[in-house]
Amino acid sequence: MENLQKGSKKLLNAWAFYDWANSVYTLTIASSIFPIFYSALFINQTHKVVNAFGFEFKSTALITFITAFTFLVVAFTSPILSGIADYVGNKKNFLKFFCYVGGLGCIGLYFFSLDHIYISLLFYFMGLIGYWGSLVFYNSYLPDIAFPEQQDSISAKGFSLGYIGSVILLIINLIMVMTAEDGQKMDMMRYSFVMVGIWWIGFSQYSFYWLPKGTSKGHKVTKEVVLDGFNELKVVWKALQENVLLKKYLQSFFVFSMAVQTIMLVAVYFGEEEINWGSDDAKTMGLIVSILIIQLIAIVGAVLTSKASSKFGNIKTLIAVNFIWMSLCFYAYFMETPVQFYIAASCVGFVMGGIQSLARSTYSKFLPETKDTTSYFSFFDVAEKIGIVIGMIIYGTIDQITGSMRNSILFLFIFFLIGIILLFRVLKQQKLE
Repeated sequence: MENLQKGSKKLLNAWAFYDWANSVYTLTIASSIFPIFYSALFINQTHKVVNAFGFEFKSTALITFITAFTFLVVAFTSPILSGIADYVGNKKNFLKFFCYVGGLGCIGLYFFSLDHIYISLLFYFMGLIGYWGSLVFYNSYLPDIAFPEQQDSISAKGFSLGYIGSVILLIINLIMVMTAEDGQKMDMMRYSFVMVGIWWIGFSQYSFYWLPKGTSKGHKVTKEVVLDGFNELKVVWKALQENVLLKKYLQSFFVFSMAVQTIMLVAVYFGEEEINWGSDDAKTMGLIVSILIIQLIAIVGAVLTSKASSKFGNIKTLIAVNFIWMSLCFYAYFMETPVQFYIAASCVGFVMGGIQSLARSTYSKFLPETKDTTSYFSFFDVAEKIGIVIGMIIYGTIDQITGSMRNSILFLFIFFLIGIILLFRVLKQQKLE
């Protein structure tokens, strides 16, 4: 295998192709088929509750809390793993490990049932931690493989490839589910989970082949090395005190990302529970169609956002996108019909891809000159994960106490408002520098 130079087209495409491989998880498992499958398990229950860990949970609250716990684990372990990766000099092995854990977790969801709730939640946990754990190392490759002027476009290309690939698989899954007899629809959903795992592991091999391995230093992993990840976070934290622009951007990112990720993780559960679809078949079709709308429009949104950032600047574009997200929180509170949900899905799709790719590349641009990109991106990911934990716990708690996800979604308005205020501070800081 030849060693590809930084900025080469083949290397950039190999990096972006991992989005093609892993995005099927976010679409099929996190966003569409699994939420519908999970809700169908409670179809004969009036109140949709499940007993687990000695408590009685509302079904949507339980999955929200498990998701929050998973992100807490990712936030805690990623600095440790980043420290080890830097010391050993082989971040690709860690990317592979999380990819395989996630893919096997997806395959294991084939056996998900309420009768075996703990092993079922373990498979769900594996898929989630595999996806988000791998992103720690995947994102840290960006400044290593692309020059600053390439990062916005290749980041957007990665998201676009992910949307295209995941939509292709979702359409296949949709045909499988909707053409099956009523008694076989659940089985087709289970097969979809297996296909996601195979797709993720299989297509990622192209990225693994071309991405640089790193230089192995031949050192043994000791206690000091394990703790080194946290020490590196301390170093980054101290460095932020001198890099005011990066510090203020991270503060804003922490707040608005908290709300964005929470909405994307619970959107289908919200649509399944709060929208009047008329029938179960209409609900299944409607939710999957809405997800397809989100993905297709997200491709356009990611590209247009990238172009807008080139013309108006990253921060001004992020402020505009956050205004749209804030408005969506109000709109979602009053949604009742499928048409209203489709309109919301279209808006979410437009701003979803844009805010994700732009937030990632903006952070990369604000980084100081350093070879230690893994530590900085580890800090970035930890901030994101802790934000998600807080967002999901708040969302799940409001849902559990009030019995309505509408109250939870409305509360997220506050995070977008604060995020916008903080982004204006970043804009002011940019002018000063």
